[in-house]
Amino acid sequence: MAGEPAADPRKRRRLMAVALVAVAAVAAVVLAVILAGAPWAGPQTAQPTESQASSTSPPSASPVPTPSESQPTEPQPTESGPSALETPGESTAPAPVAPGPTPPPETLPAPQDPPPAAPFPLGLAGKDVEVVPGAGKSVALTFDAGANSAALPSILQTLAGAGIRGTFFLTGSWAAANPAGVAAIVAGGHRVGNHSQNHPDFTGLPDAGIGDQVRGAEQAIMAAGADPRPLFRFPFGARDARTIAAVNGLGYVPVRWSVDTLGWKGTSGGVTAQQVADRALSALQPGEIVLMHIGSNPDDGSTLDADALPQMIERMRQAGYGFVTLDSLVAE
Repeated sequence: MAGEPAADPRKRRRLMAVALVAVAAVAAVVLAVILAGAPWAGPQTAQPTESQASSTSPPSASPVPTPSESQPTEPQPTESGPSALETPGESTAPAPVAPGPTPPPETLPAPQDPPPAAPFPLGLAGKDVEVVPGAGKSVALTFDAGANSAALPSILQTLAGAGIRGTFFLTGSWAAANPAGVAAIVAGGHRVGNHSQNHPDFTGLPDAGIGDQVRGAEQAIMAAGADPRPLFRFPFGARDARTIAAVNGLGYVPVRWSVDTLGWKGTSGGVTAQQVADRALSALQPGEIVLMHIGSNPDDGSTLDADALPQMIERMRQAGYGFVTLDSLVAE
């Protein structure tokens, strides 16, 4: 039996094309099904390259945040920001800055003159006061210091024992030489006055010289720890209208005395302690100002005022008198 004739080549090519088309169709359907089940990611945006990021953003040691990290979160504290423990809504003032080094102290100003003392009553201007007006039955015991201080311990002890305060007129030279004496006077609660720098006769001085004497004593007395203002006593009691006006112009009221005990004359001058006390009592009057001295007689070394003081105080008290300092003279 003879074999069948061979298939037409054109027929085979058509069959192959049909098969390929069928396979392609099946593949397209399968691909469409696969793609339909995949999530939509949206268009992708270009990410900056490493070189671009470094040129447009500050370097950071932290990794690039993921989308979940970029969601809003609580503010994180920074080195200069508020603490992470702050309560929401509280003020977020900047943290205090630590103080820097303490600057060096400024240069101190030059020493200034002492403040002026309270002015004395105008009614005392032009006067060298001899009694304390309005003092009643009171006596002012006053002591001049210009030589030595031999009688000072005894005088201070007597006054302290009697509970009496006196007024001490000091020269500047005495105050500078006896700072311990000034301190003892002040510690006893006594008043201090100005008795010039070195005890000259003021009537023989020009106004400028008077200023030097008064201001020099003031500075020396204040340096020793006392304030003499505004009480002044003329050396030797020598004064006139010009010198009184000059002293007033320096802020002082001159204070003389009602009686001089003459105890400074000493035993060599024919004076006794009894005579000293008698002189003080013979001039007894309201507001009496008694002049005594704390130095010893240069010839015989006697201290008659200190010796007579206990008897003097006792007899004045028996007469019904008390005692005041010269602050009562200038009190307003």
